[in-house]
Amino acid sequence: MLKYILQRILMIIPVLIGVTLIIFITTRILAPDPAPVVLGEHASQEAMAAWRDAHGLNDPLWRQYVDFVVKACQGDFGTSYYTHQPVINEIASRFPATIELAVLATVVASVLGVSLGVIAAVRKNRIADHVSVFVALIGVSMPIFWSGILMIILFSGILHILPSNGRMSPRLLQQMIQNDNIKTGFYTIDALASGNFVAFRDALMHLVLPVTALSLYSMAIITRMTRSSMLDSLNEDYVRTARAKGLTNRIVSTKHALRNAMLPVSTVIGLQFGSLLCGAILTETVFAWPGIGKYACDCVLKSDFPVVQGIVLLVGVIFVLINLIVDIAYAFLDPRIKYGNRDEA
Repeated sequence: MLKYILQRILMIIPVLIGVTLIIFITTRILAPDPAPVVLGEHASQEAMAAWRDAHGLNDPLWRQYVDFVVKACQGDFGTSYYTHQPVINEIASRFPATIELAVLATVVASVLGVSLGVIAAVRKNRIADHVSVFVALIGVSMPIFWSGILMIILFSGILHILPSNGRMSPRLLQQMIQNDNIKTGFYTIDALASGNFVAFRDALMHLVLPVTALSLYSMAIITRMTRSSMLDSLNEDYVRTARAKGLTNRIVSTKHALRNAMLPVSTVIGLQFGSLLCGAILTETVFAWPGIGKYACDCVLKSDFPVVQGIVLLVGVIFVLINLIVDIAYAFLDPRIKYGNRDEA
């Protein structure tokens, strides 16, 4: 196991090098010159040249890339062109909002997806199966930005029961800041820890729409995978043996079939969490959620390339690490898998 983990960690290095190359080429070669965007079109050529020289944009491309990689390995992703703050600080102040959104969306998608998938498999070709498949089809077919706008129109614009943007009402957020209750950056946790249940409820209400929009696609994928994997497990000999022993269908389905069916499902859940961190860009933009997704989108439009590079590299590292964790978790879900000799297993 240790040898396999070390091998996978070494495999991360070329992947991250590829990520740095892609984002560097995209921002430095394919993207327009950031100087007129940052300084304005009316700035003089001398001012633009001085600004490029100050930010190292006049250096050869290979030197710019080497500097970017070396500094990134040291935790220095540069400085924002607009706020003049270190990129790592800008990301750290917004990352809790994205994690809070992605974690809750993953939990909702996993619980509903696995439940619908099990029901669909146990009641194959019945009404429950058709309903589950229909719900999964809707979730896969609807883009996040479209479903999010529809939810805003219905629940915020027409029914007026849910907020459509932000993480917390401005008055409650100002109260939390004045009382120094923002400790972790996770508003639900901070409000609960401070005993402010009004702010806690308000933070949850702000989470409902973006979490729902973000979790729909992942829920559909998990539902379909769970259904397929459960159907395979229910046809295995050990399931027929369990039924022959007189065990109830609930015990057979949950204790025997589901446990073995969760092996591929757990992989999908892990990968979907990484995808939600990336897919949160659309959700955060639609719902004005102040996370790294919306911030990255704003920085792309403003040509704030150091921030874009830092966010993309961070998301790439997280996605690769999630893949590693999911792969290692196989050993705990299925002891038959031997990491020392995967081909024979």
